[in-house]
Amino acid sequence: MDGMAHARSAGFTITELVMAMAIVSILLTIGIPSFKYVTTSNRVATELNGLLGDMQYARSEAIKEGLPVTVCVSSDGQTCDGTNLWQHGWIVFLDSNSDQQVDNNEVVMRVQASFNSFSSADTFEPQAGDFTYITFNREGYAATGNAAIVTLQLHDPTNGAQWTRCLAITPVGMLSSEKSGVGACT
Repeated sequence: MDGMAHARSAGFTITELVMAMAIVSILLTIGIPSFKYVTTSNRVATELNGLLGDMQYARSEAIKEGLPVTVCVSSDGQTCDGTNLWQHGWIVFLDSNSDQQVDNNEVVMRVQASFNSFSSADTFEPQAGDFTYITFNREGYAATGNAAIVTLQLHDPTNGAQWTRCLAITPVGMLSSEKSGVGACT
């Protein structure tokens, strides 16, 4: 009789199992949206900071080398595309003749491939107008082809304001990142 009493006490009751499942489902209901926010926010910040960092690098190299350095959209990592779809990737290169094209004697210093498959639906485009390149001269000024601040907007596939980030570039070469609703990021 002692053995049967021991066998019955080793398992879970239906009530205990239902309570455990209820607690797990409540925790998942609370946790999954928060996890999505964190992962999307980190992905968008990483993409924006990638271009920001490469532009800061280009500016510092232009000052250090005393030669123009260009950052342009490039899907192949070797030539400028002439499009304004920055999510396809970009290159940083020493542009000795300031023609915004990689010539035979010009060195590609950095290559950023297109956004990975997890974020392939993200868009990274100018807020207004056409912005396909930026060239920093030896003083660090930015020849953007525009007299005003240029703003690149990064959107996730939902195009929601909570995920929108902007990279603002002034004609004097100052770079800043902003959240939607702040500064030039609308």
